Amino acid sequence: MKLVRYGAPGAEKPGMVDAQGQVRDLSAHVADIAGAALGDAELARLAAIDPATLPVVAVDRYGPCVGTVGKFLCIGLNYSDHAAETGATVPTEPVIFTKATSAIIGPDDNVEIPKGSTKTDWEVELGIVIGTEARYVDEADAERHIAGYCVINDVSERAFQLERQGTWDKGKGCDTFGPIGPWLVTRDEVADPTALAMWLEVNGHRYQDGSTSTMVYKPAFLVSYVSQFMSLQPGDVISTGTPPGVGMGQKPPVFLKAGDVMELGIDGLGQQRQTVVAYKA
Repeated sequence: MKLVRYGAPGAEKPGMVDAQGQVRDLSAHVADIAGAALGDAELARLAAIDPATLPVVAVDRYGPCVGTVGKFLCIGLNYSDHAAETGATVPTEPVIFTKATSAIIGPDDNVEIPKGSTKTDWEVELGIVIGTEARYVDEADAERHIAGYCVINDVSERAFQLERQGTWDKGKGCDTFGPIGPWLVTRDEVADPTALAMWLEVNGHRYQDGSTSTMVYKPAFLVSYVSQFMSLQPGDVISTGTPPGVGMGQKPPVFLKAGDVMELGIDGLGQQRQTVVAYKA
């Protein structure tokens, strides 16, 4: 299934995308695409519904494809070719950092350049959405804890991230820095999450044109690995890293400015489009 959340910020309704690409309202069957609704049994119940019996809705805005995210975790330097472009070496274990959940926005909402920013950047990433609690799980069992996958733009402020001391979180969790969606594609529809083409353009110029095939640590391993340090709960999101082509890796570097338009996507998971706006007090 392709599950969506649509409507005004904070008042999104659940929906599914039918075979014709129309959004069908799921409000009569589930309160939200969140929490316990992401478990296998609940997803199977929703999948058994005939989409033709559901109302077709016109969507003015897609919200984040998963609601009530408890943890928004990210994996750094997880693509060998991206590590090379930044001058870093591939870590011997995954690098984990967090994005504030207050950064989460819909896939087509505006991205705001933070106050004082000079180096706001982009990163197209594959997102993992957790469906059932994972705690000390083995890699062989990890996939069953995954509800599905989505597109994430891990928007980043490089000066905050790399020049302001401490962990990367300062440059990762700014408001609007976490567009998620449009779809939560359940894992049964993603035959191989490690073989998906992914891309990102700014103002029509393609900067990122990669594939999850160059991911160093794969989704099942990441779920297992993270679960050794913290429990993962339904609705938690893991953003798995980016391929080469980020702004800081250009020669000379290229960073976002107000008026820029980012478009990005991953095969089978949909596309995003964000307009960049200036901070307003």
